[in-house]
Amino acid sequence: MPRFQFTIAATDGAARTGTLAMERGEIRTPAFMPVGTAATVKAMKTEAVRASGADIILGNTYHLMLRPGAERVAKLGGLHKFMNWKRPILTDSGGYQVMSLSELSKVTDEGVTFRSHLDGSRHLLTPERSIEVQRLLDSDIIMQFDELVRPDVSAKKQREAMDRSIRWAKRSRDEFDSGGEHATRAAIFGIQQGVLDEKLRKESADALIDIGFDGFAVGGLAVGEGHEAMLGCLDFAPGQLPADRPRYLMGVGKPDDLVESVRRGIDMFDCVLPTRSGRTGQAFTLDGPINIRNARFAEDQSPLDPDCACPTCATYTRAYVHHLVRAGEILGAMLMTEHNLNFYQQLMAGMRAAIAEQRFEAHANGFLDRYRRRGN
Repeated sequence: MPRFQFTIAATDGAARTGTLAMERGEIRTPAFMPVGTAATVKAMKTEAVRASGADIILGNTYHLMLRPGAERVAKLGGLHKFMNWKRPILTDSGGYQVMSLSELSKVTDEGVTFRSHLDGSRHLLTPERSIEVQRLLDSDIIMQFDELVRPDVSAKKQREAMDRSIRWAKRSRDEFDSGGEHATRAAIFGIQQGVLDEKLRKESADALIDIGFDGFAVGGLAVGEGHEAMLGCLDFAPGQLPADRPRYLMGVGKPDDLVESVRRGIDMFDCVLPTRSGRTGQAFTLDGPINIRNARFAEDQSPLDPDCACPTCATYTRAYVHHLVRAGEILGAMLMTEHNLNFYQQLMAGMRAAIAEQRFEAHANGFLDRYRRRGN
C-alpha cells in the first residue's frame, strides 16, 4: 500500500467524496475525526468509537507531551497500542495551545516557551520538537507547527503570525523528512493561516504549496470570528489549496457548520463539540440540538433522536437519559456521547452518499432546513 494516497471518487459542485488510503486503513471523506485529546475519546471505548463509523481519530501533541509523555508512549509501543486504536491517528501540532494558553507562553521565531498548565514546569516547543513528539506517538498524519491568532488582533500581528507559520512549516517539513522509517509511512499536512484576509490566505497557501505537503488544513477559524465570517473565509480559502490533496478544516464544528463547509470543498474535520456536549447534556438530533436536562424530557419515552439507529437510541429513552444526566451519573455522559458521535458519523455518511449520487445540494438544503427549523 502507498504511504499516502488521496482519491476523489465523485464531486458535486465544490463538495467532494473520496478516500485517503494509509497503512493503518482507509479514511472515507468527508470525514469527521473524534477528538482523543489525552489518548482517549472521553467517555468512549475505542471499540464504540469505531462502531460509530469513525475511520480516524485525533490526538493532542501538547497534552500527550506533558502527560504521560511522548517518550513514555513510544516506550509502551506508540499511541495506537497504548489506547487500543488500530486505525489512523492524526495529531495536532500544539499550535492551538500557543493561542489558547497564551497567558502561560511566549512566542519567538525559535518556538514557544510555556509553563505547563499541570505543574508550572517550563518547556520549549519548537517545530522540530513538535514533529519529534508526533513521531514518538507514531502518528499517521502529522501537522506542521504553526501560530494562529484571534481575528481581533492587529493586521500587523496577523501578518507576523502568518509569516512565522510559513517559516515553521519549512522547519516542520525538514524535520519530518529526517524521520527515517516513520517518514516512509506517515503523512504531513501544512496549515494555511491568515485569519479572514483573502490576500494573507493566498500568500500562506502559495508558500505551503511550494514547500510541499501531503494535505493542507485551513487553520485559524472557529476562534471567535462568528459563523458568517467563517463561511465567508471558506468561500475562498479551500479554493486556494490544491484540488488533488485533502483539505482539513481544524476545530469545526456544529453539524450545520460541517454541511456548509463540505459544500465549500472541505474533506476533513475535528471538533470536541459532540463529546463535550454529550458530557454537558446536549444531544444533537435531525431537528436540532436538545438539552436533555430540560424538565419536559422527564417522562418522554421516545429516543434521543427517533431517526437515529445508534445503540443509545435503540435502547434507552429520553426520560432515562434525562434522569442519568440530572443525577450526575457517569452512564449519562457515556450514552449522550455515544449518540452524538454516531449522529456526526451518520451525518458524514449521508453527505458522502449524496455527493456520490449527485444530489448534494438537495440533501444539504433539506438537512439545514430541518435542523434549523425550530429551537429545541
